[in-house]
Amino acid sequence: MTEKDDTRDCILEAARTRFLHYGYGKTTMAEIAKDCDMSPGNLYRFFEGKLDLAEAIARKAATETMEELARAVRAPGKTATQAMRDYLFGKLRMTYTNLEKDPKIIELAQTVSAERPDFSNDMLEQERAILMEIIANGRELGEFATSDVAFTAEMIQSATMKFSYPQLWSRLTLENLERELAGVFDLVLGGLCPDRKLFAGGGMAPDRQTA
Repeated sequence: MTEKDDTRDCILEAARTRFLHYGYGKTTMAEIAKDCDMSPGNLYRFFEGKLDLAEAIARKAATETMEELARAVRAPGKTATQAMRDYLFGKLRMTYTNLEKDPKIIELAQTVSAERPDFSNDMLEQERAILMEIIANGRELGEFATSDVAFTAEMIQSATMKFSYPQLWSRLTLENLERELAGVFDLVLGGLCPDRKLFAGGGMAPDRQTA
């Protein structure tokens, strides 16, 4: 890692600390520069503005989350159904917990999503890639019946959007959100596995220690 990379990481960490403590709107570039022991002018050599900092922080966090979830669903011995279930419930639990722990992340996420639509589109594309991998594996194993992997992934993503960043959409408890996701997941499996017998509520939420 170069000295420039170290400085950039230092700036991002300082900005993240301020955003999470004071909020995005109440943080200035001058304050971030001061925290990094540099002039505002020097800070602008690395990032053109506060929104660029916010996007870089959001991208890093989202990518790390996707990578962690991808490793979990690729664990040996999992069926495609288990992988899909663990991915959807794992993402719900991770994002819900992170947003509850640092409520000001919501402001940051809303700002970046509204001002930088390419960010949201890129994150959705990363998620679809994981879903497509799971679905393609399930089809290859004869577990899922679908003729269009990409379309199926897009529709599952649309059906479960509420559970990706739940506090942006509702104030339901995690328990209630898991109950809803279990019902949605049962319906999704009903479409992917036509011969599967559906049970209302399904008990499909995985154990918290295994998701």
